[in-house]
Amino acid sequence: MSIPQAPASEPLVEPGLEEPVVLLLTTFPDRQQAEAAARAWVEAGLAACIHIAPAGLSVYRWQGVTETQAEVAVTVKTILGRLEALTEVLQRDHPYELPEVLLVSPAGGSGVYMDWVRATCGATSRGEVP
Repeated sequence: MSIPQAPASEPLVEPGLEEPVVLLLTTFPDRQQAEAAARAWVEAGLAACIHIAPAGLSVYRWQGVTETQAEVAVTVKTILGRLEALTEVLQRDHPYELPEVLLVSPAGGSGVYMDWVRATCGATSRGEVP
């Protein structure tokens, strides 16, 4: 697969009227489950790219108890128009009772990269979704 390369001088752009590119942050208990979900989401057109970070340690409160668990962090690059379907699939199929679902809206970024995310998720740069 060939991902378009931005020219070295390409300025960063702010989102405008185009379909918004968003990042969904979540975690999985291990790399295998994260990779299986990532492949399914990309193949279904729900995400353009998913980054799975190496395992780290999460410390959190759950049902009144402080827990410690190894997890992998997952960053999903998608468009706002695919977010509802992606979140539905994530919550339905995720191994956790309460999976992390955090949405981050970039203040800007590479126009070529954001256009690639839109095209890969099935949207044109004008926000049209087939």
